[in-house]
Amino acid sequence: MHEGHIMQKLTNYLPWLKPVIKLVKGENPTEQIKIILAKVGTPLLGLVIFLIIWAGAASAIDTSLGKFPGPGEVRTQFLNLLDESKAEKEKEIAFYERQQKRNEAKLAKDPNAKVKIRPYTGNPTFFDQIGTSLVTVLSGFILASLIAIPIGIIIGLSPGLYAAFNPIIQLFKPVSPLAWLPLVTMVVSAVYVTKDPMFSKSYLTSMITVLLCCLWPTMINTAVGVASISKDLINVSKVLRLSWLTNIYKIVIPSSLPMMFTGLRLSLGIAWMVLIAAEMLAQNPGLGKFVWDEFQNGSSNSLGRIMVAVLVIGAIGFLLDRGMLTLQRVLSWDKTADIR
Repeated sequence: MHEGHIMQKLTNYLPWLKPVIKLVKGENPTEQIKIILAKVGTPLLGLVIFLIIWAGAASAIDTSLGKFPGPGEVRTQFLNLLDESKAEKEKEIAFYERQQKRNEAKLAKDPNAKVKIRPYTGNPTFFDQIGTSLVTVLSGFILASLIAIPIGIIIGLSPGLYAAFNPIIQLFKPVSPLAWLPLVTMVVSAVYVTKDPMFSKSYLTSMITVLLCCLWPTMINTAVGVASISKDLINVSKVLRLSWLTNIYKIVIPSSLPMMFTGLRLSLGIAWMVLIAAEMLAQNPGLGKFVWDEFQNGSSNSLGRIMVAVLVIGAIGFLLDRGMLTLQRVLSWDKTADIR
């Protein structure tokens, strides 16, 4: 009974698992195989067709650095980046091991000697830069959400505030990150002055730029969701004489969650695109800087490496969106969100 309940909840959040589970149980295998092929086979066929077109088009395009990279070249460069990452990690391990041995020898001679562990200063690998970009984008997105959701709820509850804030939102919503970035860079440089910084200025610059650009979709959709709450629910809240905070927690937030998550999905997608542009323009660590460095490098491998980064950026963006959809199914009463 308990296991069945768990499986039911799992298939509610991940509906594509239903035919797989039914097939394992032996329920109408022919029908389940057809469903699985429709859900998995068709996307795979589309992917194969895309790879064939890509390979054919790449072989026909000549650039100053050689042929445009096809799937084979991209695979080769991805493996090269993987090997380089492993080699860099081995260097880092060896660097700390040498320090450890020197410190042990020093302490053996003088137990009171002061020893230090110097940080490894090697070049960040491709995968290190992926991690840097993810930390930055999630930081900016989470902070933007913590600002946008409360403001969206407040202005959604008041038609007057909604009318007052809407022009401001519409004014700043279309502003490009390329416009925000110089302003943010100057403000961070002027305000964030400390001898022992907790965060690097490059991280703060990218994170704040992401925040400013992805703030608005969540704020707008939250406000619209709150403003469109059923009058019956509002009347129930009044009849029960719920306090303002209880009304927000019990009525407003659950009722507006679908629209709120729509805004969060849009904001997260914008945040990821904005971050890559900001890193590229400001030369801040991350995938954007990796792309720009390879472009400036101009070696015969550069195009293939840039294409690897493009595919990784797209794949991460897709996974972030799927993750947000899954979270919506878990937290929201609306289980009809498309997660195929």
